Amino acid sequence: MKLDRIDVKILHELQKNGRITNVELAELVSLSPSPCLMRVKKLQQEGYIEGYSAQVNLSKLGQTLTVFTEITLKNHRQIDFARFLAAANRIDQIIECHLVSGGYDYLLKFVTAGIGEYQTIMERMIDMEIGIDKYFSFVVLKSPIVKAHLPLPSLFPMS
Repeated sequence: MKLDRIDVKILHELQKNGRITNVELAELVSLSPSPCLMRVKKLQQEGYIEGYSAQVNLSKLGQTLTVFTEITLKNHRQIDFARFLAAANRIDQIIECHLVSGGYDYLLKFVTAGIGEYQTIMERMIDMEIGIDKYFSFVVLKSPIVKAHLPLPSLFPMS
């Protein structure tokens, strides 16, 4: 399926407000409701829309700690990456994992109840012998800008 300007606009609006009504969405993208709904269903069927979720305000729930962690593996064979990823995927507190270029292999984002829980997780990961050579932790003090949506119109400009 090749996306056009209206499809990108639909995706843009839905990621900003997944609870928007079809009538409201149709108006924002300059379509009538029926064709708009057909496009949304097609975007879902083709996998462009993976699902809908609530954005939870963590600060309302209580104290948490966010930590970014650089991980360097001892070895760089495919099996080493696969073993590390399988273990990392089983840790709920790891909410993002990125394979990156540069001076380390992975950048992980943890959200934990506190520094003690984070350190326990890291010690457990080292004990699991999943190939970690070294790691560096960066505790987030404040997050003044966090966007929940991607800049789709600027990433995929269509006239």
